[in-house]
Amino acid sequence: MTSKTKAHIALLSTNIFFAMNFTAVKSLLNDGLVKPFGLNLIRVGFSMILLWILFLFKPVKSVIYKKDIGRFVLCALTGIAVNQLFFIQGLSFTSSIHASLLLLTTPILITIIAAWFLKERLNRNKIIGLTLGITGAVILVSQKGSTVEGENILLGDILIILNAISYTIYFILVKPLMAKYDPVVVIRMVFTIGFFMILPFGWNDFIEVPWQQYNTGDYLLLILIVFFGTFLAYLLNLYGIKTLGASMAGTYIYSQPVFAAIIAIIFLGETLSWYKILSAALIFGGVYLTNKASRND
Repeated sequence: MTSKTKAHIALLSTNIFFAMNFTAVKSLLNDGLVKPFGLNLIRVGFSMILLWILFLFKPVKSVIYKKDIGRFVLCALTGIAVNQLFFIQGLSFTSSIHASLLLLTTPILITIIAAWFLKERLNRNKIIGLTLGITGAVILVSQKGSTVEGENILLGDILIILNAISYTIYFILVKPLMAKYDPVVVIRMVFTIGFFMILPFGWNDFIEVPWQQYNTGDYLLLILIVFFGTFLAYLLNLYGIKTLGASMAGTYIYSQPVFAAIIAIIFLGETLSWYKILSAALIFGGVYLTNKASRND
């Protein structure tokens, strides 16, 4: 098997793991087995531990320059603290399908922020792409959905969008660090700083986790979220980007909502209504045109 084939498998696996995350997280929250902030602390904390264990077996020496510490802190704030807290809290209110589709707007948000702050040029394809993507998101957010899918769809959707905005800012901030340091070193530092940021918010929820109510299936869901959906997914994604490039890795994001919808329909009983299909088509089209325009610039 060639390294490129392995990289394609890694990227596909990454998005399947991320897609499974939506249903796994939703299942534990719906069953009252953990609160959102408590699950955040478990997810980030154990991922941080696994990243340090990886360092013990495969140490990568890297001196962190003092001038970059502030950027690492900002990356931890946007990429872990705000991003993770808003994601799981938002997912507790809305549906897995809504959340996965709204997260797909991240490339569109990157284009908007780049045009606003970095003064990047907006050509016709980008403008059409932004219009389609934003229209799809508005249609999705404007629909209330059903009670089986979430308690407060609108609030959940807003939190997911704020999470996507936070991740977009993180994506822009972390690029110089990824070019300067080993990517695994960057992720380990970001997770470590981020863990201590969310510790005050998640500690009370963590100590209230009713471990005695957990069965084997519940522990497997937790392992899926922490090991496969976070730790392994991040590493596989890095491997895919390193081997095939960021553009190819970005195309695999299209598969994530598809997998997320199938899994949510099977295991959570969520429905695929007309407005979700329309929103998905608009968002997919918007992301495609935006990315195509960016590559042609």
